[in-house]
Amino acid sequence: MKSIFTLLMLCFSCVLIAQTPTNSEITQNSLEKKHQMMQSSLVKNVAFTNIGPTVMSGRVADVAVNPENTTEFYVGYASGGLWHTNNNGTTFTPVLDNSPTQNIGDIAVDWASGTIWVGTGEKNSSRSSYAGIGMLKSTDNGETWINVGLLDSHHVSRILINPNNTDEVIVGVIGHLYSSNLERGIFKTINGGETWTKTLFINENTGVIDVAVAPENFNIMYAASWERERKAWNFDGDGNSSSIYKSTDAGSSWTKIADTSGFPTGNGVGRIGLAVFNENTVYALHDSQFRRPKDTTKKASNELSKEDFKTMSSEYFLKLADKKLNTYLKNNGFQEKYRAENVKQMLRVGAVKPIDLAKYLEDANSMLFDTQVIGAEVFKTTNGGSSWKKTHDNFLDGVYSSYGYYFGEIRVDLQDENGIYVLGVPIIKSKDGGKTFTSISKENVHSDHQALWINPTKSGHILNGNDGGLNMSYDDGKNWTKLNDPAVGQFYSVFADNQKNYKVYGGLQDNGVWVADNNSKINKGWKQSGQNPYESIMGGDGMQVQVDDRNPNIVYTGYQFGNYYRIDRAAGTQEYIQPKHVLGDNPYRFNWQTPIHLSKHNQDILYLGGNKLHRSLNKGDDWETISGDLTTGGKKGNVAYGTLTSISESPFKFGLIYTGSDDGYINITKNGGGSWTRISNNLPQNLWVSRVIASKFKKERVYATLNGYRFDDFTPYIYVSDDYGQTWENIGNSLPAAAVNVIREDSENENMLYIGTDNGLYVSFNRGISWEAFSKNLPNVAVHDLVIQPTAKHLIVGTHGRSLYKANVASLQKMNATVVAKSIHVFAIENVRKSKNWGRSWSQWRLVNTPEVKIPFYSNSSKKITVAIYLGAIKVNAISVAADSGFNEAVFDVSFSEKGKKAFEKLNKNSALTEAKNGVFYLPKGVYTIKIENSKNTFEIQ
Repeated sequence: MKSIFTLLMLCFSCVLIAQTPTNSEITQNSLEKKHQMMQSSLVKNVAFTNIGPTVMSGRVADVAVNPENTTEFYVGYASGGLWHTNNNGTTFTPVLDNSPTQNIGDIAVDWASGTIWVGTGEKNSSRSSYAGIGMLKSTDNGETWINVGLLDSHHVSRILINPNNTDEVIVGVIGHLYSSNLERGIFKTINGGETWTKTLFINENTGVIDVAVAPENFNIMYAASWERERKAWNFDGDGNSSSIYKSTDAGSSWTKIADTSGFPTGNGVGRIGLAVFNENTVYALHDSQFRRPKDTTKKASNELSKEDFKTMSSEYFLKLADKKLNTYLKNNGFQEKYRAENVKQMLRVGAVKPIDLAKYLEDANSMLFDTQVIGAEVFKTTNGGSSWKKTHDNFLDGVYSSYGYYFGEIRVDLQDENGIYVLGVPIIKSKDGGKTFTSISKENVHSDHQALWINPTKSGHILNGNDGGLNMSYDDGKNWTKLNDPAVGQFYSVFADNQKNYKVYGGLQDNGVWVADNNSKINKGWKQSGQNPYESIMGGDGMQVQVDDRNPNIVYTGYQFGNYYRIDRAAGTQEYIQPKHVLGDNPYRFNWQTPIHLSKHNQDILYLGGNKLHRSLNKGDDWETISGDLTTGGKKGNVAYGTLTSISESPFKFGLIYTGSDDGYINITKNGGGSWTRISNNLPQNLWVSRVIASKFKKERVYATLNGYRFDDFTPYIYVSDDYGQTWENIGNSLPAAAVNVIREDSENENMLYIGTDNGLYVSFNRGISWEAFSKNLPNVAVHDLVIQPTAKHLIVGTHGRSLYKANVASLQKMNATVVAKSIHVFAIENVRKSKNWGRSWSQWRLVNTPEVKIPFYSNSSKKITVAIYLGAIKVNAISVAADSGFNEAVFDVSFSEKGKKAFEKLNKNSALTEAKNGVFYLPKGVYTIKIENSKNTFEIQ
């Protein structure tokens, strides 16, 4: 009976917490649904403007260079799409913006036919490596794209095109990142993607991370398999199934060649990269996860280390000299209250143990980087894989750190068998076949290297793609040129302050925190002035930003795992403010994207979330912990988990606070942390709480978004509660499948909501009953964060792949049931200031200065309409517009029509109109009325 009860409980638990990966059919239907929504959207004419930055770029996935003209090449960005240049990187043009995704794993080009292949879904297995939708193909140089299959592959590693047959293609597929699947391995097509044959399959958890071909013989190929499993709390990037395979028939069949050949085998075999010099000579870069042998030649030292305390007895601890113990405490940043005499007394009364002095220094970040594995190692075969030999005797320290799964690329110079390049945190090269290496990283080259092209006919000419963009060298890495022209930054967060000319702040993946005026010109003018409009104010992986409303020079921001600072930009100072646990307690757990929140009730009060919520009443100088653990308690693994991800305090009441965690908990306190209640029990369990937002319009209302990305579950989980979270309503059912990252209320319109997903942006005018795709000039890219600047009425969009976008939503904020019920509604029109320079140019070589007035209006149907412009009773002009159903914008050049000019002059005989230099008669100062059907509004020429 007991066993039956246990089984029933287990089944119930599985139903409650199990997450199901989204299948490819749902994904495909969702992409089609989004396309239809974009066509019919009420806001399809509301345009976004990209506001950069371009100076700091995003992660490059691959490059493809025209062998006949090396000034022409394509660059694929991990989540920023495909870009083309034909002027050696001076400028780039996006060519994938009309496709359903911007997520790229690999690219290949048949230059003779203009056929481009894009394997979607990034090959790296990082925390923001987005899944793809299979193979995209263009036969017209990127003008149009078709999906040619492998829809459930998620992450594509490599594409090889037969140089003698453009329809014969080999594709390496890694497969799902967070779940098992069958569509992984190696696939081959001989008919341009009409059909595919799986020619290598290992198992549902092992994919193919690299495929390389002998340059002179397409029949000879080598492939690397990779067994990996990623969870929200752990990444296991090695296994018995990681190995090397060989094909002698152009990828139609494969033989495992690494078992008894001298190449590592076993559970510690990690990611493998391949570089083929010829049929028999191959280099393999291996991320060895085998542990290093213990160092038996430990240097004698009188100083204490963290490791000493892990095995130290209490008796020995009490005998330590106070001076020696204090040296350890001071050198490792222990708080002032922890000095030798005090700590020894804490041990005597049982408050701490010696090991606590080691634990005090450990957090999620240090645990990740303390792992001692062999790391990067290079092997070489000269007999087609029959035997392999390690090329170097020493450890390649610092190349991979502890996250080799993020790299894995190696290249060989086809003009020099001994010239190889290894890509890791630095980029290193060897000219002696891997015996010795030197770094070719330079001051203008970002770290974390992902792609490399070596000119096969011109020594020293290389293109390097990294986490900071693209670099080019013509002297083998002695000097580099930065080619960061596209706006492809991968933003985690965005913020706008309250200055009149407000500033925009944002945290980027591996590229710190940047700030600029919102209206900065994003062009190459800064290279003339020497000052880019964007300024870096923090390094690392840039995280959330809060700015003091009273003093915009006081900025709170930081980098990964809760390392936050209070910056005084006027004084040029920064103060480290991360809360520290009490000695003897378990270290706090901090999320990669640790949340902070500056209280609107008092700008001295700052909240910061670890696994507990911390509050400072004095700008971060001191902290109090106002909760217990607000998560499930964490899980064993090498990724920080069981951490807070979102904090929101109600603008109606100080101390009414919500928190969300990465393991699915949402909690509320109504008394500043005096007591807490979990309010997520009736929501889907174990999902990442991407946002919890206290409403600014109703005290009892709260919004929550859950994110299933870390289960390969792309369901849009969006909920609202009007009773402090006691009951929830799902308002995301009508959206296409895409994991949700952020929800925002509009600053003025209670019924207006914005949603940012892993595949674009949506807006609702009825609090989630229905949604509109919000996408003009905004590609299908991951949207990580949103902010509304209430005075300017601007929506700022932080994308993870295409930098920042801005749209004016002033007219949209006036959309309500009354407006929608009308045939036509003309919204407020901005005034314009008269200028004597209208119609003039500074010189014959410059464009004429032409004014324009934008006339926003709503139409309940698609139709031809006439926009009439009146000065009093005089109709001074009229323009015809093809209106779409929904929001529209007519552009008026502020001129007279010929008929309108005559009518004006007839009634104003003493008013002489002056013809502008461009032959146009512009309207004089005055208040003008815009009429469309029976709706009207005014604007003034001042």
